[in-house]
Formats: sequence, structure tokens, C-alpha cells
Amino acid sequence: MQEKAGKKIGILGGTFNPIHYGHLILAENALVQYHLDKIWFMPAGNPPHKKASEILDIKDRIEMVSLAISDNSKFELFLYEAKKSGICYTAQTLSELKEKYPENEYFFIMGADSLVDFDSWRNPDIICKKASILAAVRDDVDMQDLKAQINRLKKRYDADIFELNTPNFSVSSHNIRLRVRENETIRYLLPDAVI
Repeated sequence: MQEKAGKKIGILGGTFNPIHYGHLILAENALVQYHLDKIWFMPAGNPPHKKASEILDIKDRIEMVSLAISDNSKFELFLYEAKKSGICYTAQTLSELKEKYPENEYFFIMGADSLVDFDSWRNPDIICKKASILAAVRDDVDMQDLKAQINRLKKRYDADIFELNTPNFSVSSHNIRLRVRENETIRYLLPDAVI
């Protein structure tokens, strides 16, 4: 039996409450800069750091992601966490993906600001064993501090952490929800189909 050829898969997880152009720009830059084959957009069913009352129903978030990525053949909706009951942690998800699809090489995409509290994540050592980390860098990040943090984490966890350069696009799902509540425009912050 012939072994399946592995792919370089970027994983962009999140609540996507809602998905916006910041997410899409991040994914496209990861795809191009690191020559990835696919980006898996992985909506979180029950994220550990969010209050359930603040999150749209998973079906709505899945539909929004599907609409937002439909015109890019390299972007794929991956419902692994969305289908699970209970809280999903990155280390557990990556371990299960590595077991189920061992031929793939995984690149976990995150904001550079998340590296600051990466030690407090559940099993950061396992995350680093199962995937390379692509840390999105923007102009407002202190590069000296970031490089020091990357070097510290590389040594501590024997991690592959790479900088992912992205253009500044200051938008957040929280801000979009506030603008909707206050009847302000959200045009050009997210795809029209998602609006």
C-alpha cells in the first residue's frame, strides 16, 4: 500500500464571532509566506476563554466562515472542534489531528500577542511538539520584546516558532459586535456575505 503524501496545513482556530477580514488576511499571508497547501479554518465549539452567552450559535458561526472562505480553494472549513462537546484545547486537538492524519505537517497560526501568555495555555509543550507556530506580527508589536519571547519559548519547549508578517488591519470581532449594537457601519470590515 502506498503511503499518502503529506501536506503543509495551516490551522487557524477561533471563535469567529464573526469572522472578518483580519482573519482572512492572516490566513492568506500564512499560506503565501510559508508555502502552505491549505488553511483549515477551525471554529471552536466551546472555547475555554469565552463566555457562552457572548458567542453566536455554532451553526451561525460555521455558516459565516463557510461564506467568507468560499472563493478561495486553499481555504477549507474544518469542523473538528465544532463537532465536539465540551471544551476543546489546542494541545488535545493537535494531538488528535497528528494521530488521525500523521502524514501532514501542521502550522498553528496565532497572534504574536498570544505568545505573551503562551506558558499559561494547557500543555504548551504538546502544542510545540505537534505543530510549528506562526506568530502574526504587526507594526504595533515591540519587536525586541517579541524576539526575546520567541527565543525563550523556543528554548523552553524546543519549539519551532516563526514570525508571520501581516499588514496592519485593526479590527476585532468584539468591535464588530459593538458597532452592530450601536447601529454603526461594518462595511469593509468583513465580507458582505457574512454581514
